[in-house]
Parts: sequence; C-alpha cells; structure tokens
Amino acid sequence: MYEDGIPCLWMRGGTSKGAYFLAENLPSNVTERDDLLLRIMGSPDPRQIDGIGGADPLTSKVAVLSPSTHEDADVDYLFLQVFVDQALVSDAQGCGNILAAVGPAAIERGLVPTTGDETEVRIRMVNSGEVAVARIRTPNGRVSYSGSTQIAGVPGQHAAVPLLFMNIAGSMCGALLPTGNEVDVIDGVEATLIDNGMPCVIMRASDFGLTGHETREELEANSVLKERIEAIRLKAGTMMNLGDVTTASVPKMTLVSAPSAGGAISTRSFIPHRVHASVGVLAAITVATATRFKASPAGLAAVPSDGRYQIEHPTGAMDVFLDLSDDGSIRGAGTVRTARKLFDGHVFPRN
Repeated sequence: MYEDGIPCLWMRGGTSKGAYFLAENLPSNVTERDDLLLRIMGSPDPRQIDGIGGADPLTSKVAVLSPSTHEDADVDYLFLQVFVDQALVSDAQGCGNILAAVGPAAIERGLVPTTGDETEVRIRMVNSGEVAVARIRTPNGRVSYSGSTQIAGVPGQHAAVPLLFMNIAGSMCGALLPTGNEVDVIDGVEATLIDNGMPCVIMRASDFGLTGHETREELEANSVLKERIEAIRLKAGTMMNLGDVTTASVPKMTLVSAPSAGGAISTRSFIPHRVHASVGVLAAITVATATRFKASPAGLAAVPSDGRYQIEHPTGAMDVFLDLSDDGSIRGAGTVRTARKLFDGHVFPRN
C-alpha cells in the first residue's frame, strides 16, 4: 500500500526530533495510523534499527498537521509519542519542543502563507485544545532556519522561534492544582501535583537522598530510585484526574533542587521511565509556575521578579517566562526555541 512511500518532514524541534506528517497522508483510523507509525519508527525495538526512530523517547516523536477548523488557529497539531521498546503510540500529552517546528513545517507544507519577513502561526494543540502562537522568520517568502540563537542541548546557532502559550492551566487535569492542594504527600514524599501545560509531579531531590545534580546516566542506572518514583507516579495519576497512567506518558516526574549555575531552580525529569536529557518546554513552564507556591518543593527556587526564569537541567538551562498580572496571577507563559529542517522526502514503513 505504501510502495511509493509517505511524504514526511524530519525536523528538529527544540531538543527533540520527529516526523511531521500531513493528516491527509496518514490513515484516519487510529489503530491503523498507530500501527503504521510503529513500523515507520521501527518500534518496538530498543535500537529502532528498522525504522527512522533514534532509540530514545526524544527522537521517536510524531507531529500530525492539518488545517484548523477553529477561528483562533491556523493549523491543528496532534502530538504522538511513539514508544521505543513497546508497541505503543500515545496522545496523552503534548510536546512543546516538537511544537517549535510546527510553524516552519506548516509553512513548508503550504498550510500557512507567509506574511513578510516574519510570519505568525497560530497553532491549536489538539492534545490539550489550547492555542500557542509561534513567530517564524520568513524572509523572501521562505522559512529561514539561520540565526544567532542558542539553546542548551543543541549545538550551533539557529533562528529563534518565540512561543507564547495562553490559558494552559489545567490543560489535561482540569485545574492548575488538580487536588486543590499546594502540597500532597504520597508514599511519605511531599509533592506538588500541578498542570500548567504539562501534568507534573514535583518533588525535592533531597527526599530521595539525591543532590539533584546527578547526571542522566547516574539516574538511569538507579533502578531502586526509578521503581520508587514510578510507584508515586501511578498514585499521582489518579489524584490528578488522569486515571490509570500505567501505559501513559504523563504525569512527568520532576526532581528539583537549588540551582548551581545561576538559574532559578535545577531539575531532573523522568518522562516518565527515562531521564530527560534536558527538560520539556511545557514541563519547564509548569515547574516555573510551581515556584510561586512557597509551600511547594519548588519553593526553594530563586524566584525572579520579572517572571523570567532559567530552568536548569542536565545539559544546561531553558529560558521560560511567566506573563504575570498586577496581582501576581499568571496570564500566560512562553519560551524561545529553535528548529531546523533535517530532510524532506518520503518514508517507507516496514511490512
């Protein structure tokens, strides 16, 4: 059926890589679509050797794009996490890093016309129903990926992609604090269960006997730690109105500690069973939001007065900002990412 391949853009968005498809080029039946994506990525296989996946959750991602039917958006973006070593495709969350390349991809595929040297793309994030606004450099009517912006975890310099998120509180859980509490105690560990664009369980690294500055590899090798965190995650999922999260990729489990490189707070994120090489965009925004609650484990942060945060992670720091009203409430949030087109062509799934 796919002897001639399927049109595909392979792009880096932020600190992730993924395959970008037009919805019209994929099966409308979800079961058939997911089966196809598993075969494209080469899952389940720890090496994804027979597909285009990169043997890591951060490089086994998919964006499905289509013209938006909503008045406040130009393009619909469905994010799908293709598990590496399981025959599982999840739409249980969004992805702010893959989002960074949605604007360029939508322009590349003719879904959004350019409007001068910069084109604003309004993106409806289908996973949560929220809208993000991306600003894309488009001199001479084409996407430009060249620029001077650097982000931690990505070599080189590229064009900035500013992203603004509005009304993302309770994106999946129904409320910013789904339990109504700034702090809950699960298995003896204090945690803030919070969702400002990404459901997160935020805990002190010190409560697990950690400094919070361990490497990704050290945490990956700590099976006792991972089992303990997973037990907490399963309980937190129900408390956050997410139901049984055994096979879900949310909530994200985030260990926080005092910053060590001049940022606001240091993080180590589990996504949920692997340790993130950096931190997700929406997770970073959610962590920044948690610092506003002094009773939270994130209350140890050095809270900036202007709402601009550096969220430290294993490979550097991510800049995010909170748009604060005069009374201190959060109106919106944003960050600056970069993106790059890696190849444009056809992908051929295994039989």
